[in-house]
Amino acid sequence: MARRRGLRAAGREGPPPAEPALDTETGLRAAYGAHGGELYRFALRQLGDEGGAQEVVQEVFLRAWRRADAYDPSVASLRVWLFAIARNVVVDELRRLTVRPWRRQLTDAPESGTDTVGPADDTLVDTWLVEEALRRLRPEHRQAIVQAYLRGRPHAEIAAEAGVPIGTIRSRVFYGLKALRLAMDEMGVEP
Repeated sequence: MARRRGLRAAGREGPPPAEPALDTETGLRAAYGAHGGELYRFALRQLGDEGGAQEVVQEVFLRAWRRADAYDPSVASLRVWLFAIARNVVVDELRRLTVRPWRRQLTDAPESGTDTVGPADDTLVDTWLVEEALRRLRPEHRQAIVQAYLRGRPHAEIAAEAGVPIGTIRSRVFYGLKALRLAMDEMGVEP
């Protein structure tokens, strides 16, 4: 049961992690105590089903325990990593409910008003994930993506402000997007 944190052992720089080790019962309990309630509320808002939300949280911590060696605190905080897993589990659960709608009828009917899917929650989690992924990019790539995509500025304007040719900005955006995709893949974010 003793798992090692492979990526952390790879010699990444940075301060030692303050997050609990997910490969131990004590670490899992600490992680659950710190983030379990928040994950449950997130899943409940997405699914509108208390039983489904409990199953999602259980699956999140099961996946976290199984993949404890994949968690790298230099990539994302434990909270963001757990929410990335939760997002994937919720998507899986929603797909499963779509394929087998009768499954939901077997559980308690959700109370009125709680059966709404929270697009604001999706947006919030997506924002956290993108922020974490952007932090992993080289500064010039991050700057080009933020200016071009998040602020909607034209490449010519960014190039003029930075004092570089427009082709350089296009290149930074192109390679920045490739690095962003890779970072999102490493964080376990599914499209």
